[in-house]
Parts: sequence; structure tokens; C-alpha cells
Amino acid sequence: MAVVRYENDGKMIIEGIYCSCGCRHMTPNQDIYVGEGLISRLPEYIARRGLGKNCVLACDDNTYQIAGKAAAEALSAAGYSVTLCNMHREGKFEPDERSVGEVLLSMTEKTELLIAVGSGSITDTVRVCAMRAGLPYCIVGTAPSMDGYTSVVAPLILRRVKIHRDAKPAELIVCDLAVLATAPLPMIASGVGDVLGKYIARAEWKISELVTGETYCPVCGDMVKDAVTTLMENIPDIAKKTPRGIKILIEALLVSGTTILMIGKTRAVAGVEHNIAHTWEMVQLLGGEIPPSHGAAVGAATCICLPVFKRFMSEDLSLVDTKERVKNAFTYDEYRAAMLKLYGNVAGEELICENPPERLSDAEMAERLERIKKNAVGIRAAIDELPSPESVVSAMKALGAPVTAAQLGIPERLEKLAMRYGVYYRARYSLFRLMEECGLADKYLGNCDSL
Repeated sequence: MAVVRYENDGKMIIEGIYCSCGCRHMTPNQDIYVGEGLISRLPEYIARRGLGKNCVLACDDNTYQIAGKAAAEALSAAGYSVTLCNMHREGKFEPDERSVGEVLLSMTEKTELLIAVGSGSITDTVRVCAMRAGLPYCIVGTAPSMDGYTSVVAPLILRRVKIHRDAKPAELIVCDLAVLATAPLPMIASGVGDVLGKYIARAEWKISELVTGETYCPVCGDMVKDAVTTLMENIPDIAKKTPRGIKILIEALLVSGTTILMIGKTRAVAGVEHNIAHTWEMVQLLGGEIPPSHGAAVGAATCICLPVFKRFMSEDLSLVDTKERVKNAFTYDEYRAAMLKLYGNVAGEELICENPPERLSDAEMAERLERIKKNAVGIRAAIDELPSPESVVSAMKALGAPVTAAQLGIPERLEKLAMRYGVYYRARYSLFRLMEECGLADKYLGNCDSL
């Protein structure tokens, strides 16, 4: 069982994270600090890791004022050479080719270290730059708004298309609670939404183990479960932004995010609810609109998906006709047509290349359907562990967060298309894929032929 404790200097230690489940595990070795008054200690933390004294500090106008200025001053006073890369934006900062270019061009042959001051978009930008340049990087967190601080994957935007690139973990993460507490409530709610989505991610991972044989890591699954359970028990403190509430939220984000480091993928923390959120974001980006924050979208998608999961528990899977479903299985051509309908021709083709679909023979499909029927009890048990939709909606509302697609400004057509086809945004098995394979997608996700 994973246990979190802190050393006297605020260093987070996660114990009990080893197991022999069969997943490829990596032992996290970065330093994570959580506490108050930590920005001034940044030079000390960097020196402990021996990361060098010539750094590029990346931020935007907001994060510079929140923590970047203090971090740069502390580093300069300690004898560090700091090149400031303040990426000025009139609107929302995006981790796109412009941002990546600014960080890369701020480096010189003397640069030894990159420092990201921010949350999701800035850390993703610096993460991929560090990977490309072969340099270590550190993070000074500014908001408990997402779980990507510990990630080894960088969601980016290339030609208005959302892509994912492998990256490297940060050597050092500093989360000053006083800084995090300055984040506006919508960013706090975004972090909560990102955590709540992990209920579904865990359930779908267990379902995939039953249906596809994918290896499930019980340690990672329990880390996520414990993090989200503790968060749900402390929503009032989080909503009030008390020191305890902020610590519980950032701890939930860091601990669940650590599972990405452990197994090298986001399986434990992202399921169909993330796919739907990414789909909304992608389509709005392609249309020149400003999408909602990722965590807010994940939270709303979780509220929308949970009732579907719970209704599915009453489905009698023994009635699925294997021969009929093999004959009428969702084909590659249908998949491609759905992707193009959802994302348009150019972006749709790029996503198909990024996430090639699983292509099963008739015999493999028949075998999968039989596994679904054989494991119906286990599938229902995985869903039964999910909380009630009402409890999750209540938690989100307590934070003033959106709980429907309409409240996020998502058009009805996009909501329907994302529910039915957003599952294919990433080639990962989920309950919605199972519904499609069993011929139940129209029943639970709606028919989009006329859209």
C-alpha cells in the first residue's frame, strides 16, 4: 500500500509503490517538495541535484508575477545565471509551436537547466524542449489545476491539432502552498475535475484487463483510488482554499500523476472522460475558439459519463450474439469516416496516424466477445466501484464548476459526436469501445448518423 509522508524540509516521500504485476515499472527518483515558503529555497534544491547554474526560466506574464519573479531573484542572489523566457500572450497561453520555439531559442550552448514556472501548458512546453535538448528541467508549480507535474507525456498543439509527445520527467518539482492558494477558484475546480476523472480511468483499466488481457497494476490503481477518495472527503476545505485543502488537492494530483512515471503511460489517470475532453478541446481549437480548461472539461465529462456507466450495469451481456456482432463489427472505414466527421479531413487524418486503431480479425473479435460475456460479472464489479453520479456532481457544484457540456459552451452536436466517437481519440480500450463491439453504442451513446 502506498503511503505519503514528508520530511522536515517539505520533501514528499511516497513509500510502498513497488509490485510484481507485470507492468514495466520505473522507480520515481525526482525530488518533490510541498509546503510554504519554498520559492526561496529553489537554489538549494537545485544544488542538491547538481543540475548546474546556467538556466532558462520559462513563464508567462501571469506566472512571472505569481512566482517567476521571486524564483529568478532567489536564483540570481545565489549565483545562478538566469535567462528569462517570459512568453507574452494577449490571450490564453498555449503549448504550441510558437511557445516551444521561444523556449528553444532562449537556450545557448551554456544552458544546463530549464525551469518551468506555471502549471499545465508551460510545463508541457518546457518538458518537450528538455527532451529535445537533452537537458534536465525543474518545475515551480503555480496552480493545483492538473496532474501533469509528474508526467512523461507532453500534450501539445501543432497546426491547431492536439498531439502527444513522449518527454522526460522533471528532476525537481516545487509546490509552494501559499503560491498555489492564489490560484482562482476555477483553476482549483479544474484540478478537482482532473482528479475525479480518475474514477473512470481506474474502472476502465480493470475492464480492459478482463477483456483484452492488458496488465492492470493494483498499486497504481490503489494510489489513484486513495487520492480521489481523500479528495472527495475534503471538498469543503478545497473550496475554501484552506492550507489543508490545497495540500490535499496538490497531493492527489502529484500522487496520481506519479503513476504515469511508474508505468510510463497515463493509463491509471485518463480514460474515456479524458478522450471526450480532448475531443471538445480539439474541435474548438480547430474552429478558432478558446476551449475550456482541460480539468474543467474532464470534470464535466466525468459527470456526463458516470450515469452511462451505472446504467450499463443492468445490461445482460449474455444476450450479445457473437456471430452477428462479428459480421457487423465496426469497420476501419466506419472508424475513419467518424474521425473525419468529428475533426475534419486534415486533423482527422493526422489523428488516425497518431492513434492507429486496433484491427481484429473475425476470429479475434469472436474471442473478445466471448471474453466480454465470460467476464460480465467482473465488468459490473468494476463499474460498481464507481461513486454515484450525484456525489460527483455535488462536489463539482460546490466549487462552482460546470457539470454539463452546455455549461462549458460545447454545442449539442459536438457533445453527441464526442460521446459516440471521442473514445477513438486515443487507441485505448474503454467501456465505450466495449459498447460499440457489443452493438450497444446506439442504446447508450446515441446514434450520430444524421449529424
